[in-house]
Formats: sequence, C-alpha cells, structure tokens
Amino acid sequence: MTTELRFPGPDRDLAGTLTVPAGPGPFPAALLLPGSGPLDRDSNHARMRIDVSAQLAAALTAAGFATLRYDKRGVGASRLLRDGTTEPPDAWKRPGLHDNAAAATAALSALAARPEVNPRAVYVIGHSEGATLAAAIAAARSADAVAPAGVVLLACTATRGDATLLWQAERLPASIPAPVRAVLRLLRIDLVASVRRNHDKVRRTTTDTARIGGARINARWTREFLAHDPAEDLARIAVPVLAITGAKDLQVNPDDLDRIAALVPGPPETWRAPDVSHLLRVQPGPASLRAYRKELRSPVAPAVLTRVTDWLTRHIEDQRHRETLRVPG
Repeated sequence: MTTELRFPGPDRDLAGTLTVPAGPGPFPAALLLPGSGPLDRDSNHARMRIDVSAQLAAALTAAGFATLRYDKRGVGASRLLRDGTTEPPDAWKRPGLHDNAAAATAALSALAARPEVNPRAVYVIGHSEGATLAAAIAAARSADAVAPAGVVLLACTATRGDATLLWQAERLPASIPAPVRAVLRLLRIDLVASVRRNHDKVRRTTTDTARIGGARINARWTREFLAHDPAEDLARIAVPVLAITGAKDLQVNPDDLDRIAALVPGPPETWRAPDVSHLLRVQPGPASLRAYRKELRSPVAPAVLTRVTDWLTRHIEDQRHRETLRVPG
C-alpha cells in the first residue's frame, strides 16, 4: 500500500511516498535518501532515470519493511510552499548540504511517528549524498531527534568533499574519448588543476548560487560539501552500519570502505560490490562514466538489493530476540 503524504520540514512542507507492506503492523521501516542534485523521491533526474530509491522501496516492501522517500527541496511536489505558491524550477540550487540534512532529519521524525511504523526499528538508507546525510543523522546527539536503529551507506565517501572531487577529477580522463584526451594534452589542460581553481573560486563566494566555469551552480551546497569531512560523523555512529560501494565507482573511492570500517564503532559491515558502478548497476568492462546511460537501462544490481534486505532482516531478527529476552518469563 502506498500513501502520498506531506510532512513538515525545517522551513516548508515536503512531499513524499510512504509504502507499507500488506498485513498487520507496526512494521520496521527505512527512510530512503537519494544522491545530490535535483532528484525526486524515486532518485530520478529530469534527464536521467536513476530510480535507486524506487527500486529499494520495492525490495524492502517485499521484505516486510515500510519505507518513506520524498522529493528533495525545490524538486517535484516539494516545490509547493505553505502559502500555495510554487518555487521556480531552479529552486533546488539554493539549499546547502546542511539544509538537506535538516530536511532528512525531519523526514525521519515523520516516518517514526507514523502509526504503521515501529519507531524502535527505523533505519536510514542513503545513496551518494544521501549516504553522507545518513551518516550525519546517525551521528547526531540531539535529545529531541529520532535515533535510527541502523544505517545503510551506499557509495559513501569517508574523506573531505574537496579531496573526493579531486579524486574524481584524477579518474575522469579514463572516461573521456581518446580524441578529446588528445586535445587536452595538446592544449596542456590539466583537469585536476582546473578543478582546484574552481574550488578556490567557490570558496570565495558568499551567495546561494554563483557562475563558475560558465555554469550557474549551487555555490552554497558546494562550499559546504568541500569543507565537510564525513569521517567526523562516521566516528560518532553508535548503531550498526552496512556500507556498500561498487568496485567500479568513479565518484566515490571504493577504498573509503576500509576507512569506514576503521572509523565506525557501529559495528560496521562493508562490501565492495564486484563490477558495480556508482549508480549501483553492474557495469561490464572497464569503469567508465560514459557507460552510465546504457547501464541505466538495467535495474539496480540484484546482489546489492539482496545484501541490503538481508542485512536489515538479520538486524530486525536480532532486535526481536533481544526484546524477547528482556521480557520477564
């Protein structure tokens, strides 16, 4: 059963979809957080159907979990403001990383408050930026915040944002067609140096948006992402963690899984998914950004969905066993 709902965010209502399994509840539940950019509740972009949240929701519902996924600020039905007006299409460029974290925290509270949901068994599952937000939520120590029972980090970085973007730039040439690489060499264009210069330009901005490299970007989000070190949050997570990164991820360093395992008190469980890209699809051949559009014709890797649902199911069974032991006999 699916229910379209609106719930209060930090400064506006947000729109989402609650999916509940058949049968009597309350159910364990998961909040689904998508990646960066103007993604809707299904993790879809206007020009790219990523669909990670929708496919996770379907797999989790089949496994007996309720889920909540929502349109990000400035996207889809979340563009509708409380006064009845609608934000312009580029409104998603204004919120910062911390704004997105506050919205995710509000969504977790809304999910835990639903009568269909067991508030002691609410998990957070994030992909890419969503994984960064999931780690921040799990690390929070606010007395009035809902504490998740565990988190799943899909393609989660464990290094500062500026270092992550430089790591991406170093690997970009491998995905550029050979003629373009030849032109870059001829013109002596250093992509990594260019990215560093753009980072410096962004750091000097003070507005929500700015024109960098000929494009208007979300400068506020970028400034906050460049300075954000997820390691600080990862080291404060005191609930179980499952971290999965594809071995062919070109946007998050798969080696960050080792750092997550070392940082998280959790306890953590990590998995480097063979032949899986940042989009959580199986990618044949060498890792390449150019393969994204083709691989999006395929579903999210079944092995990833199975690993997530099995991990959650195992932790729910462990929790039920502990609660049974605490009941006086």
